[in-house]
Amino acid sequence: MKQLLAAAVVLAFVGLVSTARAAEDPNGTWKWSTTFGDKTIDASVKLKLDGDKLTGAYIGRGGDETPIENATFKDNKVSFTVTRTFGDNKFVIKYNGTLSGDTIKGKSEFERDGQAQSRDWEAKRQK
Repeated sequence: MKQLLAAAVVLAFVGLVSTARAAEDPNGTWKWSTTFGDKTIDASVKLKLDGDKLTGAYIGRGGDETPIENATFKDNKVSFTVTRTFGDNKFVIKYNGTLSGDTIKGKSEFERDGQAQSRDWEAKRQK
């Protein structure tokens, strides 16, 4: 009987932890660094979840904000696209990651010289 009670307590605790994880919150400003060749670029994005709608803005050098597109948040998965324009060229980066606490880890995908590229992406929430 004691074993059955102990098992029930463990299962209840696991259920509470799983419920807490399901309630991750993507709201806030997230920062990361990306290295291209010998150049490191700091980047950040502001995310806001309103109901099931994720919105936000990518913050570039100099504080310029570009609205994110195609943003989703479900089951701790974050996804959004950033379209930046340099001169007459558009540069699109798609970010996908999993939120855990104050970290989002995943991949960024983009095209460079006609070739699909991807990089590991890890953003930290700023407090």
